Amino acid sequence: MNRFSAVQPPGARTGAAPVPTSLKSVALLLYLTGILTVVYWVVYFTSGAVQAESSEVYIAFENAFPAADGWMTLACFLAGAGLLRGRAWGLLFGVAAGSAMIFLGLMDVLFNLQHGMYALGGVEMAIETVINVWTLGFGSFVIWFLWSRRRLLADW
Repeated sequence: MNRFSAVQPPGARTGAAPVPTSLKSVALLLYLTGILTVVYWVVYFTSGAVQAESSEVYIAFENAFPAADGWMTLACFLAGAGLLRGRAWGLLFGVAAGSAMIFLGLMDVLFNLQHGMYALGGVEMAIETVINVWTLGFGSFVIWFLWSRRRLLADW
């Protein structure tokens, strides 16, 4: 055996323990968040069925989100992959995804409050409200959950 045979590549999982079920669940929810975000934008740009109104201000505001949502989605997918593979970088991208969710949720909630959007009602605003609650709630949870397990994740 030469002196390099036991060297692990950077980010390789050193332990043989399986990924805990709770981490798998969070990883799958991160994937789901990313997938549903992609679905939202496909529907938005193809049919407009998720648009709560058609004012110029609303459309301009919504059209400012795809790049930021793209980053959040990428972070969700990378976090999910890292966590399912037992890689420490899953923590990094998980915290980034959670932070992006909170930021985007706060931007959306503030706009909705300032422009009386919640008072519109309807299916589109119900969807928007669910998105707001999810991004703020799940984003906060992901940061707390992963950060509270950072030592476990860092040992991978």
